[in-house]
Amino acid sequence: MKNFSHIYFVGIGGIGMSAIARYFRHEGKAVAGYDRTCTPLTRELEQEGIDIHYQEDVALIPEAFTDSRHTLVVYTPAVPDHHRELIFFREGGFRLVKRSQILGMLSRGKTLMAVAGTHGKTTVTTMVAWFNHRVSDGSAFLGGISKNFHSNLVLGQGDRLAVEADEFDRSFLQLEPSSAVITAIDADHLDIYGTHEAVREAFSEFVARIRPGGALILKNGIELPVHQKHLRQYRYSYDTPSDFYAANIRRIEGGYSLFDLVCPDRTIKDCRLGVPGWINVENAVAATALLWYTGGLDNDNKLREAIATFEGVKRRFEIYIHTPQIVYMDDYAHHPEELRAAITSLREMFPERKLTVIFQPHLFSRTRDFAPEFAEALSLADQAALLPVYPARELPIEGVDSELILRQLTIPHRLIRKEEILSFVNRIDTGVLVTFGAGDIDRYCLPIAETLGEKFRIEP
Repeated sequence: MKNFSHIYFVGIGGIGMSAIARYFRHEGKAVAGYDRTCTPLTRELEQEGIDIHYQEDVALIPEAFTDSRHTLVVYTPAVPDHHRELIFFREGGFRLVKRSQILGMLSRGKTLMAVAGTHGKTTVTTMVAWFNHRVSDGSAFLGGISKNFHSNLVLGQGDRLAVEADEFDRSFLQLEPSSAVITAIDADHLDIYGTHEAVREAFSEFVARIRPGGALILKNGIELPVHQKHLRQYRYSYDTPSDFYAANIRRIEGGYSLFDLVCPDRTIKDCRLGVPGWINVENAVAATALLWYTGGLDNDNKLREAIATFEGVKRRFEIYIHTPQIVYMDDYAHHPEELRAAITSLREMFPERKLTVIFQPHLFSRTRDFAPEFAEALSLADQAALLPVYPARELPIEGVDSELILRQLTIPHRLIRKEEILSFVNRIDTGVLVTFGAGDIDRYCLPIAETLGEKFRIEP
């Protein structure tokens, strides 16, 4: 990469791509790119000096990036092979690399702390980055926008690097971690893998890439064949005695938790997590386990302070309104197990309140593969509204739509269009409202919060 002065990104607005773009910009490279949609994140990149355009047009590629001798092209698997700009670069003899390959290159020579899992990995990685920053130091490439760092890129001193190890398109097989956490191995991305067993096999391959003498930290209940000799293995859980777990858990006002964090060599008492929900206590245990193994946990008071000041991740259990009359939260959950974890956390936080969910299914294939599981998880709420399926990279599949889920729900429900969201919110009787989905439902979060603010006369 030292031979290239210019880095061009096809799909620069992706959360992982944008972090790498920011890194190269920080390193003094000229950076530009294409994305299909202008978003708050791409606008931030433009404000940071990165040239971005939003039409698939070779003529819009800045001239300085059309010389194959000086330009490296980074692309995401979400961009189709027939994309005109990709074709231009391929036919022009440019060096093209996937985002995952770049991440693998940048992590070489580092003490690499990787977090993998079909859900939970973004929050755990962001916790690792924040805890590491407060207790020790280091850098991170994140799969979400940290509310502490206000970025998905963390640049620190030393060789410690935290990364989110993404299983999509088998991207995580480009990494060679010093240690790794695995949070879940549920069936997902079956449009890529085909079967749950193929997903499990990919995670086994990921484990095989942990460096000799390294460690694997598995959530309790995950069964995964591990064949490497001299690989240290640990287990973590929410509150079941394990190598790492939370004990003496006490609920405090607002759905927050006070707990003792049990490690193999000591117990760190009276930790108060800065974000609510039992699932986040479990995430904090996983993050602490990774930090403990890599030698970054040598000051209990600093860790306790880091746990207390963790502010969360954008679109992960993100609170917009929290008043005695109404609570509104938004979450990226788009898999049945993610929905189940979030809804059960909300039930525990607000046991006496009526819970309403608005869910935007993500991908036709995922809707087809998990419709009964989605319905079962959503039925843990009191009422639900579903939006049409967000297609992302897919074309429609005949007979697959949100009705597949709706007709299996056991609670009051309805299908609404995006333009009906605010009127629906204004009409419903609820104590807690949460929006779920990995599509574009997040564009409605601020308007929903404003609508609820007016409805309940909440002072800004």
